[in-house]
Amino acid sequence: MKIPKLPVILILAIILTGSCNHAGHNQNAGNEEKQKQAEPLKVPLFNADSAYAYVKIQVAFGPRVCNSAAHEKCADFLVKKLKQFCPDVIVQKGQVKAFNGTLLNFKNIIGSYNPGTNNRIFICSHWDSRPFADWDPDMKKHNTPIDGADDGASGVGVLLEIARQLSISKPVLGVDIIFLDAEDYGPPEDRKRPDDTTDWWGLGSQFWAKNPHKANYFAKYGILLDMVGAPNATFLEEKFSMQYAPAIVRNIWNLGGKLGYSDYFLFEEGGMITDDHLYINKILNIPTIDIIHLDKTTKTGFYPYWHTTRDDMNSIDKTTLDVVGKTLMALIASEK
Repeated sequence: MKIPKLPVILILAIILTGSCNHAGHNQNAGNEEKQKQAEPLKVPLFNADSAYAYVKIQVAFGPRVCNSAAHEKCADFLVKKLKQFCPDVIVQKGQVKAFNGTLLNFKNIIGSYNPGTNNRIFICSHWDSRPFADWDPDMKKHNTPIDGADDGASGVGVLLEIARQLSISKPVLGVDIIFLDAEDYGPPEDRKRPDDTTDWWGLGSQFWAKNPHKANYFAKYGILLDMVGAPNATFLEEKFSMQYAPAIVRNIWNLGGKLGYSDYFLFEEGGMITDDHLYINKILNIPTIDIIHLDKTTKTGFYPYWHTTRDDMNSIDKTTLDVVGKTLMALIASEK
């Protein structure tokens, strides 16, 4: 193709004009892109002070071991508080047998927003605490019940604050807040028997998965919170979560990253944890993930004070509660 010859001055004028227009276009495009990147992800409110207060109230009852007075008092508090925030609350009562033959009186507590829609998700956490500090460095304390500030109360504290916020924002999405019981009564580490199985854990979730609080219960997916309150917590990609619901893990981890929480939600492989989500996946077939503090530097693979007497309020950090709470509030807001 031949380009017609033009006077030199005209050629220079065309070049300069084109260059200026092109530069201006690029600059505007760059500014628009920067503006998009600078806009923070808008999320509903979440009050970490409030979540922390809910954790503290639970711990103040004492260890929330099944069949104890503290367990019963905490159940009353959870039911009363959830009813303040949620118009539809169901208490699922029953008995399950523990590894040592003890019959455990349990209560699964479920609060529902927009119960009439199948366009829903659930978020759950166990509210009981461990009767044995079987990983405490002091062997004399191995039969001591633990406070379970992080292991149990932290997840419930986050969920109570989410419930409070949902009572204000009135979500269109159906959301179930579920407090599962009898999760942490598994065999002590130093007294395991050859015939013990992992199914002695998560007894409340096993019951709920077999007997949902409503007939033909359906949710698109579920989220379990376990140990979500310690300072600088690291939430790895737990293996059962990746087996049953990898897309949900990645979606939440990406959302956490967009909020600036990539130091908490790590795209690193975690262990295969027998937790409440496992039985919900296996029995109820609802894809459910576990947001759980995993730590590759500890002997147990969990947070340092797991199943010890030091799992108390000194181990709870408001920033971590805020990270988890805001990520989940953003998730609820993003669901259509």
